[in-house]
Amino acid sequence: MGNFEVKRSIEEINKKIKEGKAVVVTAEEMVDIVKSEGVKNAFKKVDVVTTGTFGVMCSSGAFINFGHTKPKIKASKVWLNDVEAYAGIAAVDCYIGAAQVQEDDPLNKVHPGRFKYGGGHVIEDLIAGRQVRLKVKAYGTDCYPLKEYESVVTINDLRDAFLYNPRNAYQNYNCAVNLSKKTIYTYMGVLRPNLGNATYSTSGQLSPLLNDPFYWTIGVGTKIFLGGGLGVVSWRGTQHNPNVLRGENGIVKEGAGTLAVTGDMKQMSPRYIRGVSMLGYGCSLMVGIGIPIPIINEEMAYFTGQSDADIYCQVVDYGIDYPNAIDRSLGEVSYQELRSGKINVMGKEIPTAPLSSYFMAREIATKLKEWIIKNKFTLGIPQLPLPTVEFMGSIDANS
Repeated sequence: MGNFEVKRSIEEINKKIKEGKAVVVTAEEMVDIVKSEGVKNAFKKVDVVTTGTFGVMCSSGAFINFGHTKPKIKASKVWLNDVEAYAGIAAVDCYIGAAQVQEDDPLNKVHPGRFKYGGGHVIEDLIAGRQVRLKVKAYGTDCYPLKEYESVVTINDLRDAFLYNPRNAYQNYNCAVNLSKKTIYTYMGVLRPNLGNATYSTSGQLSPLLNDPFYWTIGVGTKIFLGGGLGVVSWRGTQHNPNVLRGENGIVKEGAGTLAVTGDMKQMSPRYIRGVSMLGYGCSLMVGIGIPIPIINEEMAYFTGQSDADIYCQVVDYGIDYPNAIDRSLGEVSYQELRSGKINVMGKEIPTAPLSSYFMAREIATKLKEWIIKNKFTLGIPQLPLPTVEFMGSIDANS
């Protein structure tokens, strides 16, 4: 797994899960256990810590196979509820991206655009069992002669529907503010001028990768809660970068690791997968992810015991700096400060608002905990590690 000592294997933990003897707590509960009993005792006591996040994750989408028509067709263009899906894969396979918008959307011609419906909404509608209009065009071949096809389908009519998200569960992210003199509309929400507000998008102490900062237990093959069903980490996510600023506790202070994840949409729930319209920016998808963290050593007990007060992110200006690729931080704030509802930036107190739901993150971590306790979910053993860096710190196991 890496340059660290394993004192309790995942196989041992799975055996305890099957025997109904595993001690499972949420990351929120682990903070209190470590604080009251210390790292060493927390390691002895706890086998698994469950995490959760529920937020906007643009780099998401779904592979869909709509099945062979009669006569057969080789799709060159596909639309679902007038949202175009990429069809250059195979005859009846396509990929619909969460950020794709409907064909007739006015976009930002009337600013700020409302982006009422897009790929994320199509994915939610399918998972919810709603009817979706399928439209297919083709150029025709000897083996696939049909040139046009239209139908109304539900997810049960589709041969396959797999969520495949290339970049989810960002390990940390910016706190966004606006130093410009006008209101701006971004993927971090609406930001008012002259430091009028701040937004953030991580569940802090509940967030999966913040609880395993060096990816010692999360890798390719890790089983996860995805959208209300069973999923898997299928690769490192795009833009995965562990070589970033870290605190003395080893936890990253800016965007770092990411995950590519896969799961069967037919198992999922619209409670945990929701289409999003972002004013003036575009369409996206809110994704619910929960990952169990096996407590394989005292270091993992330490990491999972870090609270919102111990986890920091960078304050970044989206009015001038971000769009012009100016790499500058206006300061650091903890998630405890962010969740308090106000922070101080450049001497000014400003209100904060999350783009992710801590309530839903807690619900996901709790549901995953229940699955494990009831032996409905065992831990996946990573087959390939994620790229990481060496842990250079040290911990006081008695703290």
